[in-house]
Amino acid sequence: MTDKSQVAIGLLGTTLDAGRSQDRWSSWRPTVAICMQPDFVIKRLELLHGLRDKTLANRVANDISAVSPETTVKLHEIEFGDPWDFERVYETLFKFARAYPFDTDNEEYLIHITTGTHVAQICLFLLTESRYLPGKLLQSAPERDRKAPGNIRIIDLDLSQYDRIAWRFRQEARDAVSYLKGGIDTKNAAFNQLIDRIEQVAIATRDPLLLMGPTGAGKSRLARRIYELKKMRHTITGDFIDVNCATLRGDGAMSTLFGHVKGAFTGGTQG
Repeated sequence: MTDKSQVAIGLLGTTLDAGRSQDRWSSWRPTVAICMQPDFVIKRLELLHGLRDKTLANRVANDISAVSPETTVKLHEIEFGDPWDFERVYETLFKFARAYPFDTDNEEYLIHITTGTHVAQICLFLLTESRYLPGKLLQSAPERDRKAPGNIRIIDLDLSQYDRIAWRFRQEARDAVSYLKGGIDTKNAAFNQLIDRIEQVAIATRDPLLLMGPTGAGKSRLARRIYELKKMRHTITGDFIDVNCATLRGDGAMSTLFGHVKGAFTGGTQG
């Protein structure tokens, strides 16, 4: 059990938080409900809302004060423009995260991802996973009768906390290294270190790779295996093309490597 104060950060749900009936207390409202959980105290709620939703935000803040007087609600006015514009939403939430004075020594942060558009929820997930929002995910859900307080679930994105998932990632990495080696194990420490590094870098990047070494070292074979592994991971498309650069001369070299416009040079009959 942590001694840190729990701070929730979330978006105002313009539909769900308003309630679905004339009596808003008779329906489940996620932002209010997370502050009504038994034996679960949110010390502060950072509630993000749009300019046009200020009235609803104030009403939700007042309702939270009524059911959870120990919770301080701070309202933050933000504007997405188009709430379905992924780039705009991410940029807005990113700016909020960079400007927020996080105090991880004394506070534990819970990122509420039940409210907001699907785009906003994805952006909150990405910002939490990348640690720009240094906390855990908080999901809330209603009971069948959709009355408060419903239930909550806290998700720690630190994969080291999940043995089976972490084991699966380690196994995938081992399989990839074995594939790059051609299934042949070796006790050569330098070679093993090289292949481990290639697996870490080559699989993660979409940038071109340059393999250097003496003739007969196996560069072409390794290049093909890197290509096949990357294609299995869906990080590249197209076919693998093996070109012997020693045979290239003049205009043909540039054409073979980078393509050309039809008629760009004598013999360039196809683009």
